[in-house]
Amino acid sequence: MENFAAIDFETANREASSVCSVGVVVVRGGQISERIYRLIHPEPDYYLYWNTRVHGLRAEDTASAPLFPDVWKEIAPRIEGLPLVAHNSPFDERCLKAAFRTYGMDYPDYTFYCTCRASRRTFGKTLPNHQLQTVAARCGYDLTQHHHALADAEACAWIALRIIPEPLTPPCQYTVEELREWVKQSLKDAEMGLGQDADEVLKEMETW
Repeated sequence: MENFAAIDFETANREASSVCSVGVVVVRGGQISERIYRLIHPEPDYYLYWNTRVHGLRAEDTASAPLFPDVWKEIAPRIEGLPLVAHNSPFDERCLKAAFRTYGMDYPDYTFYCTCRASRRTFGKTLPNHQLQTVAARCGYDLTQHHHALADAEACAWIALRIIPEPLTPPCQYTVEELREWVKQSLKDAEMGLGQDADEVLKEMETW
């Protein structure tokens, strides 16, 4: 994969719309051409202990940050025409759609590809897990600031350059095993207060 934008969101609470930071790494011709990192004033505007424990951001860090529409107005033209890549892409795609919905913005149907899914297909059981830091290390990238949105996006870009081939396979065709693993991770995150609760996960499955 040579032309894409790797993206990572961090959230303030369990609401998908509560994006509080975003990292974007633009890749063109197989080379990183741009890095973007922005703090975002979350909506709803409160932080849960578990989310802060993961990424380190607090309410005071984003109190004067711009709202999502202003941040995305800056990012959108810089990724126009590119597919988006994320690690565990259902999470980041859900956040992006939720933020658009919260502010009444028209969603442009971005195409997402998933490096976690690609890792499962490429490395299978040769890795102990397919978490971002594990896959990044396998691909030769030392992720030292995990859960910093820009660091995670750059690790994701590094992985995509190495294991998502051209021509690209359709992004929406997930195997039963891949869906099962996504649900397990989503439910685990829900127990920690990092994501949707179990009812929300199951509701989302009904739309697949």
